[in-house]
Amino acid sequence: MQTQTVDKARIHATERELVPRLFVRAMFGMVMLCLVMVSAYRWLDGPVQYTAPDSPVVIEKTLFLEGAMSGAAKVFAEDGTVIAEYAPEEGGFISGMWRVLQRERTKARVDLNGPVIVRARENNRLEIFDPSTGWGADLMGFGADNSAAFARLLK
Repeated sequence: MQTQTVDKARIHATERELVPRLFVRAMFGMVMLCLVMVSAYRWLDGPVQYTAPDSPVVIEKTLFLEGAMSGAAKVFAEDGTVIAEYAPEEGGFISGMWRVLQRERTKARVDLNGPVIVRARENNRLEIFDPSTGWGADLMGFGADNSAAFARLLK
């Protein structure tokens, strides 16, 4: 019987008992302050500092990716020869990149089977670039194992 009264008390607790109004206002104030600061920085043409440092390309290969929702993937050279074939347990990242490319190409309304360029740069960074859409990604941000999957394709 006493449990029911405790439960009712929790259900009907006032706002003041859950989170003090001062904390809620402070949180929204901080969010608004961050929004104003970032907006002002971008309006004043502040440089974008989150991009990878640019350095000369050491190795560059044009490849064709083919993937499946299961995680299986195939990688082809420009002449159509199979460079690598991955089972569903092995090709998850490459297949995932293929899905990203499919989405970007669908949005851009370009050929879904176009080539991608994989580049190794002098500063030991890898990137993938889709010339048909202009989309690209620094592969180092996906972790060492995932970027190593593309590094093996450059050998």
